[in-house]
Parts: sequence; structure tokens; C-alpha cells
Amino acid sequence: MAYRLDKIRQEVSRHVGECAQNLASAIDVELLMEIHRIMDGRKAVGIDGIGKEDYSEGISEKLEDLVSRMKREAYKPKVSRRVFIDKPGTNKKRPLGISCYEDKLVEKAVAQLLEVVYEPKFLDFSYGFRPKRNCHQAIKKVYNEIQQKKVSYVVEADIRSFFDTLDHEWMIKFLENDIADKKFIDIIKKQLKAGILEEGKLQEREEGTVQGGCASAILANIYLHYVLDLWFDWLVRNGHFRGEAYLTRYADDFVVCFQYLSDAERFYHSLDKRLGKFGLEIAPEKTRILEFGRFATDRRNRRGEGKPETFSFLGFTFYCSTDHTKQRFRVKVKSDRKKLGSKLKKVWQWIKENRHRMRIDEMIEKLNISLRGYYNYYAVTDNMKSLWTFRYNVRRYLFYWLNRRSQKKSFTFEEYAIMLDKIPIIEPSLRHVLYITAC
Repeated sequence: MAYRLDKIRQEVSRHVGECAQNLASAIDVELLMEIHRIMDGRKAVGIDGIGKEDYSEGISEKLEDLVSRMKREAYKPKVSRRVFIDKPGTNKKRPLGISCYEDKLVEKAVAQLLEVVYEPKFLDFSYGFRPKRNCHQAIKKVYNEIQQKKVSYVVEADIRSFFDTLDHEWMIKFLENDIADKKFIDIIKKQLKAGILEEGKLQEREEGTVQGGCASAILANIYLHYVLDLWFDWLVRNGHFRGEAYLTRYADDFVVCFQYLSDAERFYHSLDKRLGKFGLEIAPEKTRILEFGRFATDRRNRRGEGKPETFSFLGFTFYCSTDHTKQRFRVKVKSDRKKLGSKLKKVWQWIKENRHRMRIDEMIEKLNISLRGYYNYYAVTDNMKSLWTFRYNVRRYLFYWLNRRSQKKSFTFEEYAIMLDKIPIIEPSLRHVLYITAC
């Protein structure tokens, strides 16, 4: 599959500036078979109840029929099943759409072909769901721009319900600007229009893309590439800002850093109009300009306004501080308080529900798996204190609920400490260094 995609990539690179063609013909039995091979069989199933294992029976015939329907333009995606998951740090739920397995194969194929076409076009400050790019690179970029560049103001922005309000007509216009294959575009149109089944009721879709779908991330990147990235790049290159300006975007989350307040205000007031043109809007309660950077503390002290405000990005809170000598400015990060609290609540509830179902060593093993994943993300420069506090609370929760498995206490604290020496809860260690050099 990698070889075949690379051939398409070479063909696209040979015709820079031209629209990509013959993409639909690349979705054949061989490509779909390779995608099927690497699909995760543990994922939730769609409305037809068919998973990877079920689809594997007679798969060659099924894929030949699928490709035949696509060639005849008779392929029609089934309705997606909507589920809701907790949104970290809030009491809200995040809607996810679960496609049928066959549709997942097509979505994945479409996503891979779109990646071949658009990856060379995407700008460097876009990080979300792209190969060899991740959250920590985006965080590191913001961190070091504030630390080393002439940044004094930050625009923290949020697009309201982006995945639910993405405009289909504009999405197709953007795709047609780069892709000349009508059959391929038609497949994407059908995926966008496929309905959603929620609580037994069918909902037609005239806007938005199913969050959680195999192709939703790349479609979101394409949409915001045109709506936000190219617009901001054009503003910078054409001298619309008096000073330095930097955008960092991860999917629909983005932060913009400015040298001057006038530039930040100009961008802030233009942003809503720009997004509105494409059917989007900012969430006013989550979008603001804040004074932030090496000179912010002194300026705010002179005005009697206290410490600079903080802002959050990708699960971390950025705040102004100093180095260990208390003389040089340092931007620092810590775990976002709301998301930290949400994670601890989940740990509390999990221990409470499983204290009777598992042996203690099994519980600690499961907790360590969860902690390892948490550390892998949050163990960054300046955030180790937060992780040790998190671990301390996990230990405390475990002690509390183990002693409530019966009317008689299971452990004294000394006995509990001895047990943890034998079956330890893993400790955090630094995984991601953000800081490059002193300013």
C-alpha cells in the first residue's frame, strides 16, 4: 500500500499546480484489502453490527462488489450511529459518529488519498492529524515563540461546534480547487451527506462532518487550510501586521501570538468576519486577547493589574514565570486544571467500581497502564510537580476505596505503604523537553 500511495504522490509532485486526477480508480480491491488488514478489529461497530471479523468472511467477494458499486456510482454510505463521550474538563458530551465497517474502509482510502494530495500543500504551522506531527510539537512551537520571539499578546480562539457546522458547499469548492476527479469528489459528497442515527431517529445532514470518522480529520484540515491558514499567511506576507505574528493550529484548536496589541486587535476583529463567510463562528466566551510574554508582568504591575492571565492549549495551561534565579523570564506550562480534575474523577470512579471485581495487583496493573498513558502526554518541561500530585491522589483514592470493601478496614496506612513497595504505582519521569535555550 505504501508503494502504491508513493506512486500517486510522485505523480502529484510531477504536476505541481495542476489538479489531481484518477484518484477514484486507485480505490481498488488491493488497496481496500490492505486497509482491512491494518484496521483495528476492536473498534465499535456501526448500525449493521458488522465488525472486522464478520467482514473477513468472504472478503474478496465483498470488496469486489464494493469496488464494482463505486465504479457504477451505485455506492451509498450507510447511516452512521451517533454516540456521546465525555468532553474532558466540562460536563458536556462530545458527539461521535460510528460508520459501518465497509464505509470505514472507503473513508480510510479517501483519507489516505487526500493526504497524498494535500500534505505538500499544508503550511508548517498546522499540526493536527498529519504524518510525523503531533500535539507536543505544536505545544513546543507556542512555548518557544513566546519564550524567544517578540511576543507580548496572545489571541486564544475557539470555533463553535466546528465539526457540526462545516459547510458542505465550501468543502466541495475547496476540494474541486485541487482535485479534478469527479467520481472521487462524488464519493466524498455521499460521505458528507450520509445521515446519522441518534436514539432511533434518523437525522439528515446538510452541514458538518462526522467527528470520529476516518476521513473527518483530513477534511477538517483542508477546510481550515483555506479558511484560516492561507488567510493568515497572506496577512503576514502582505504586511498587514506591524510586528511579528505567529499562528499555531492543531485541528480546530489554534493560538495566535503577536508583538503588538494593535495587530492582535485587528486580527481578533477580522476573525469573526472571516469565519462567518464560511459558515463558522467563534465562541465569544472562549475567544479573547490577553497580555502575555516577557514584558507583560512589568506592564501589568505598573498598572496595578496583577499577574498576567493564563491561557490553555491542547490540555496545558501556559503562564508567565521566571527561571530558578528569579531574574529571567520563563514561560511555563502545567496540566489544565479542568482536564486534570476530570481525569481524577474518572480514576476515582473506576477504583470505586472495580474494588470488588479485581485483585489488588490487577487493579494496580490497570492503573499503571492508565498512568503510563497520562505521563506520556503530560510529562513535559515544568509540569512534573503536577504529575507527582496526580500520582499522590491516585494512591490516596486507592487507599480510600480498598478500605471500604467491607466493614473492616483492609489496611492501615503503614500496611498500605508496604504493599505499594511490593506492587508499586509507577512514577512519572520527563518525556518531552520543551525549552530550547535561555532568552
